[in-house]
Amino acid sequence: MIFNKQILLLTSLLIFAAASILFSLLSGSVDITLAEIAGSILSSESNLNSQVLQEIRIPRTLAAFVTGGLLALSGAIMQVLLRNPLADPYILGISGGAAVGALSAILLGASGFWLSNAAFAGALLSIFLVFGIANQFGDWSVTRLLLTGVVVSAGWGAVINILLTTSSTNNVQSMLFWLMGDLSQSRVNLAHYLLLIVGLAGGLLLSRSLNVLIRGELLAVSLGVNVQALRLLLFFSASVFTATAVTIAGSVGFVGLIIPHMLRLLGARDHRLLIPSCILLGGSFLVIADSLARTIVAPQQLPVGVVTAVIGVPAFILILRSTIRK
Repeated sequence: MIFNKQILLLTSLLIFAAASILFSLLSGSVDITLAEIAGSILSSESNLNSQVLQEIRIPRTLAAFVTGGLLALSGAIMQVLLRNPLADPYILGISGGAAVGALSAILLGASGFWLSNAAFAGALLSIFLVFGIANQFGDWSVTRLLLTGVVVSAGWGAVINILLTTSSTNNVQSMLFWLMGDLSQSRVNLAHYLLLIVGLAGGLLLSRSLNVLIRGELLAVSLGVNVQALRLLLFFSASVFTATAVTIAGSVGFVGLIIPHMLRLLGARDHRLLIPSCILLGGSFLVIADSLARTIVAPQQLPVGVVTAVIGVPAFILILRSTIRK
């Protein structure tokens, strides 16, 4: 019976993912039919609609799905690592470091390749800064890691405010869009797909250990889990997933927080089911949010982070109320 429910959930999420991608490809100022989408994918015919699909909608949709999948996966890992239901991918200051790197690049007039690399470098700096401080005496705890992340995040926030207040008006708009999440120029490559696949495979391999660790370290140790090594692996894995997602799309909030909770309410408490479900639902959620962001006030576009927040706040309140009732 439980197995049938798991198959039903995964099947539903796969259908939902396909529907969200199709919705994204059909949404926009240019009307495109299903036949034109199929023709664009299967043939090399070049026309206006084909160019819109190949150069704008398909790359943006894929970027949204990969980013959402990475954020949801990272959020699920962080909630296990910190044993905190409010943990999300940004709780350890990774997005703050990436933001400082990206905003500094914008301030210097950089874009594209240099902007992405500056964001990734800032995220990596934050990862090693948090871990270095938390592990200063060779023994780090979850509490120390969490407190260090909060303090480092606050420090990055101060630097971000300085950059915003000292920048020109033209730069400030670009900076704000990046801070709120923007997929308009986002592209993914083979390395991003491989990272998502590695995250899925690694999560499935470690799912039994994650199921034990979330119940407490003492139980995990008693069952033969190397807690110290597992925590280290989870920290750096979740950090790399978050850093990559932020590099692709900027700081997109709420995906990594609400998606794991939503799936647990649907019965996906076993990480063998939760990990793939997070990738599917997280990717689908961000694809739909991005489609709405570019169509609600067309021809203008909203930052995708605004849409995820508008959807995420009431969704989290409903999740919280359901949890309290149970």
